[in-house]
Amino acid sequence: MPAYVSVAFDVPVDRQWSYRNPDGLDAPVGSRVEASLGRRTATGWVVATGDEVDFDPSLVKPYLRLVDAEPLFGPETLALASWLAGMYFCSLGEALSAMMPSAEREGRRKAGAQGGADSGSFDDVRIATAPLSPSDEQQAALAAVLSKRAGRWYLYGPTGTGKTEVFLEAAEATLAEGRGVIYLVPEIALTRQVEDAVRNRFGDLCSVIHSGLTAPKKLAEWRRVLRGEARVVVGARSAVFAPVKDLGLVVLDEEHEGSYKSGSSPRYHARQVAMRRAASEGARLVMGSATPSVESWRLMTEGGIERLSLSRRLAGGDMPSVEIVDMRVEEGALSKRLIEAVRAVKKEGGQSILFLNRRGFSYFWSCKTCGAELKCRHCSVGMTYHKERARLVCHYCGYQAAPPSSCPECGSLDTGWAGFGTERVEEEAARLFPDMTIARLDADATSRKGVLERTLDDFRDGKIDALLGTQMVAKGLNFPGVRLVGVILADTTLNLPDFRAAERAFGLVTQVAGRAGRFVKGGRVIVQTYRPTSPVLARAAAHDAAGFYGDELAVRRELGFPPYSRLLRVTVRSKDAGQAKSSAAELAGRVAHAAQGGAVDVLGPAECPIAVVAGNARWQIILRSADPAPARSALAAALAGWKAPGAVYVEIDPDPVSLL
Repeated sequence: MPAYVSVAFDVPVDRQWSYRNPDGLDAPVGSRVEASLGRRTATGWVVATGDEVDFDPSLVKPYLRLVDAEPLFGPETLALASWLAGMYFCSLGEALSAMMPSAEREGRRKAGAQGGADSGSFDDVRIATAPLSPSDEQQAALAAVLSKRAGRWYLYGPTGTGKTEVFLEAAEATLAEGRGVIYLVPEIALTRQVEDAVRNRFGDLCSVIHSGLTAPKKLAEWRRVLRGEARVVVGARSAVFAPVKDLGLVVLDEEHEGSYKSGSSPRYHARQVAMRRAASEGARLVMGSATPSVESWRLMTEGGIERLSLSRRLAGGDMPSVEIVDMRVEEGALSKRLIEAVRAVKKEGGQSILFLNRRGFSYFWSCKTCGAELKCRHCSVGMTYHKERARLVCHYCGYQAAPPSSCPECGSLDTGWAGFGTERVEEEAARLFPDMTIARLDADATSRKGVLERTLDDFRDGKIDALLGTQMVAKGLNFPGVRLVGVILADTTLNLPDFRAAERAFGLVTQVAGRAGRFVKGGRVIVQTYRPTSPVLARAAAHDAAGFYGDELAVRRELGFPPYSRLLRVTVRSKDAGQAKSSAAELAGRVAHAAQGGAVDVLGPAECPIAVVAGNARWQIILRSADPAPARSALAAALAGWKAPGAVYVEIDPDPVSLL
C-alpha cells in the first residue's frame, strides 16, 4: 500500500499537493479525497501515489476522507486531462474538474449508487418520423465509415438528408465490434429527438450525460459507463470526456455549432477533444452538418477529413425557394412579402417559423441607398457603434472613427442605424395576425420546466400557427407542417464585428431554411435584409455552399485569419475600468516584447465589443500565428513573473469561436 498520494484541486495553480494515506486507507489514482487546503476543506483528485515525497515526510498531513470506494477514471482519462491542461492554460485539477462529475456536490453522495433506468432520463418529445429504407447515398457513406477501424469522416448534406440514420447505423456496427460509442449533440434541450432515437435503438446500453441532470444522477450515469454497463453515451459538450470502454466511434453532430466551445476555463472545444480521443484511442470520428465550419470545409477539400455527401431529402420534400427582401424600402419589422406569405400559409393549413437572431448588435451603421456598412481599414471587419461616445470602434485593433455624414461608397445622405428589438417584432406579429396563435421559443422558455416540450408538442400538433424563435429554431427541430420560414433580419449576424460574421450568417440562414418544406414540396424562405446585394445571402439563397466556402476561404487566406492561422485571445476584466485598461496595456506590452522576432502578431489591446458585462470592463489582446506554439510561448513568457492587480482577472481562450 503506497504511503502518499498526490492530489490535484480545482484551483488555478499549476501544482499538486501531497497527503498521507491514513491508517487502513488506500486512495487509488482516479479516486477523490477530502483534504485540508490552506484554511479550507476541499475535494481533489488523486493523480499519483508513492512511498516517498521530496521534502520532510513529517510535514505531510493525512487527507480527511476517502470519497470514492472505486476510482472514477483511469490512465487514459488522466492523460487526456494532462493534454487538456497544457492545451488550454489551466491546471490539472481544473481540467479534471471540467471532465468529471462535480466533486464537491457528488462526493457527499453514496459513492456506489446504482443508476436506475431513469438515471439519464429525459422528457419524451414525440417525433414525426417513419422508418425509411436507407438510400444509396446512406449505404455508401456507412460502408466508407465501416471500411476502417479508425479515421475521420465528415457527413455533409442539407437538412433532412438522413445524417442521423447513418450515425445510428455506424453506432450499431461499432457495438457489434465490441466497442463503445460517444454521440455528441450541441445542446441537450434541442436534441431530444436524437436522444429518443438512440434510446429506442439501444435501450439500457444508452446513457445520457448533460448539465441538466442532478448531481447524483450524473455520477450514477458516469459509473454505469465506467463499469461498461452503458456503452453508448449521448450528451452535449462535456460528454466527450465520458469514460467509454474500448471507444470505437465518436459522433459530432452539427459540428459547426459554437456551443461545442466551453465558455469557462478550461475553454476547450469538443471537436478538438474528440479528434484527440479518436486519434489516441484508435476510434472512428464522424462529424456532420449541413453547414460545416470553415475549418472543417478546408480539411475536407485538402484531404484532412474524408467527405461523405448526402444530397437527397428523404421525407418527400425538396429544398425550399429562398427570397431576399430589401428592407430599405420597408417601414416595419415585417415586410409586405413576409406578411402576405404568413397569411397565405395559414389559409393553406400550414405553419410558419419567424426567426429573429437576438445575438449580435441591435444597432449598426447602414446606408439605406446602397446597403454599405463600415469596416475597419486595418482589419476588414465590421465596426461597432458606441452611442455614448458617438464613435465607430474596431474591436480587433482599437481603430476609431466618427460616423460619416454621408455614405463613403455612394455619397448618399440617407444613412443611419438599423436593427429590430424582439419586443417590436412580437408586437407587430400580434397586431398583424390577430386570428393566429403565435408562440415564442427562446432561452426564457427553456428555463421553465416543461414549457419547451409543451410548446414543441403544440406546434407539432398544429395548435400553434406561427413560432417566433431565436437561434434554437435553427437547430435540429423537425416539423412536418412548416411551409414557410421568415428570417426577420439577417444583418444582425452579417454585421457582427467578427471575422466569422459571414460564416455565421450563411450558416444561420441555411440552417433556418432547412426547417421549411422537409415533408412537402414548395417550402419557402423569406430573408429580410438591408443588404440585399450581399454575396453571402446570395450564396445562401442559391443553396451554393461550395461557392460560399470558396469565397470565404479566399478572404481568410488574404487576411491571415483561421483556418490559415491560429488565434489566442486574452481578456482582461475588472469592475475598475481604469485598472482593466491599464492592465491590458501592460500585459499587451509584455506579450509584444516576448513575441519579438517570432512569427506572432499581437493585436490590441482593444475594448471587447461587449465592453461591459456584469459591471466588469473588458479589454482583449489577440495573438495570431500560423502555428499555435509561438503564441503560447509568448503568452507564457509574458505571464511569468507578472501578477495582475487584485481586482483584475485574466481569461485565456485558445482558438476562440467568438471575439465579442
